[in-house]
Amino acid sequence: MGVEEKDLMQNLESVVDGVYYFRDHYFEDHDLEEAVHKTEKVREKQAEALLVLDKEEQRAEQMDRAKYLFLRGKLLNVDTEFSQEAENILSRAVKLNPRMVEAWNELGESYTRKNDFINSRICFEGALQHEKNKVSLRSLSMVLRQLSTNTPEEKVSNIEDSLVKGKEAVALDTSDGMSWSILGNAFFAHFFLVSQNPKTLKQAMSAYSQADKDVVSKSSPELHYNKGIALKYEELFENALSSFSTAQVLDPTWDGPKKQEDNLIKYLESISSLIELKGKVKPKKLATMLESLDIKNLGPYGGGSYTSPSGISVNLNQINFKDLEPGSNREKVIQGRVICSVFSEESVPFTFCLIDKQETILVVTLYNLSPGKGVIIGDSVAISEPYFTNVDFTHKGKHFKFGIVRVESPLVLVINGKKAGKDLQAGVQMTTFTKS
Repeated sequence: MGVEEKDLMQNLESVVDGVYYFRDHYFEDHDLEEAVHKTEKVREKQAEALLVLDKEEQRAEQMDRAKYLFLRGKLLNVDTEFSQEAENILSRAVKLNPRMVEAWNELGESYTRKNDFINSRICFEGALQHEKNKVSLRSLSMVLRQLSTNTPEEKVSNIEDSLVKGKEAVALDTSDGMSWSILGNAFFAHFFLVSQNPKTLKQAMSAYSQADKDVVSKSSPELHYNKGIALKYEELFENALSSFSTAQVLDPTWDGPKKQEDNLIKYLESISSLIELKGKVKPKKLATMLESLDIKNLGPYGGGSYTSPSGISVNLNQINFKDLEPGSNREKVIQGRVICSVFSEESVPFTFCLIDKQETILVVTLYNLSPGKGVIIGDSVAISEPYFTNVDFTHKGKHFKFGIVRVESPLVLVINGKKAGKDLQAGVQMTTFTKS
C-alpha cells in the first residue's frame, strides 16, 4: 500500500474516530440540559461521516476492503441501537481478514446488542486468540454474565470467569474507566449471584470510583445507574438516589434510572410510614407482645457470652435500641418483637421492623436469606453485635429518618429463643441488575 493509499485509510479512520470522540466527550462541549439532544446530534455526525465513506468507497475497497468494511460497520455501531447492516458488513470484514481484532470486537458488539450472547462470546474469544486486549476482555466479562445456563453451578462458574476477565482488562490499562466500570459490574454480579459478601460490594464500589475518574466513563449513564444500585445495597440511600438522578440527567430517554429512584423512594416511604404507625399493630396486642419479651428470648445469647462461628467466646451485654452506636456494636446484643415486614420490589434484602421494651423501633435488613423464609409479626428476634446506621436525609422535599441494622446472615439471629437454623441460609441468588 502506497503513501496515498495509507493517507486515505488513515483519513477515513480519523473520520470514524471523530464521531466516537464527539459521542464520548459530548458533555465537555455541551451543557447537561442538552443531553436530550445527544442521540440526535450523534446521528447527524454519523450521517456526515457516512457521506465521506460513501464518496471514497470504491478507492478504499480497492486498497483494503476488509479495513473499509470494518470502518463502515464501526461507524454504524456508534448508535446504541442494533444495526443489521453493521452486523452484515462486519461479518464480511472478518471473513476477508480473520486476524483483524478490532473487527471481531465490533462484530461481537453487534451480536451483544441483539442479545445473541453465544455468537458475541465466539467473537470476543476469537479476537483474544489473535491478541490480548482490554476491549475483548471487558466485553467478554459482560457477555459471560448474560449467558443462559442449565444449572446454578454453571451460572456461578460464568460469574467467576467474568470477574477474572474484568480484572485482566483493567490490568492492561488501569486508566480506562470503561474497563473499571465493567469490573464493578462483575463484582456486583458476584455479590448477588455467588455470595452476598459486603467485602465484594465494597470492591464493586471501589471499581466504580475508579471509573468516575475517567471523563468518558463518567459521562456514561450506565455507570451512575449501576453505581446507584450498588449504593442502594450498601444502604447509602441518599447517595444511591443522587446517582439515579445523575443517570437520568445524562440520558433523559432511558427510564431505568427513574424506575429505580421511584422504587427506592417508595421503599423508604413505606419504612417511614410503618414506623410511624408502629407496624399497624393494635395497641393492646403490642402491649402483650412487649410484656412477654424477656431474657428467655435471648436464648444462647442470654448467658452473658456466646461462642462465635470461629470458636471464640464473646462477652455480650444487652442494650436498648436507643443506645446503639453507629457501626459495629461489639460485645452487645439487642432484642425486640417483629411488628411488620416491609415490601420491596427486590427480593434482597428481607426487611422488617423490630420494637423493643422502650417502644423504640428499628429497621432490620437481612441478607443471604433463603427464598420464602423470614420472620413473622410477633416473633422475638435477638441480634448479636449489630451493625447500626442512622438514616437521616432529605430528597426532593421528602425527609427520611430512622435507624437501621444490617444483618449479613440469618445464622447470627436468635428467633423466639432459638438460634436460626441453616435452612434459613440462602444458596445461590439468581437475579440481574444492570444494562452492562
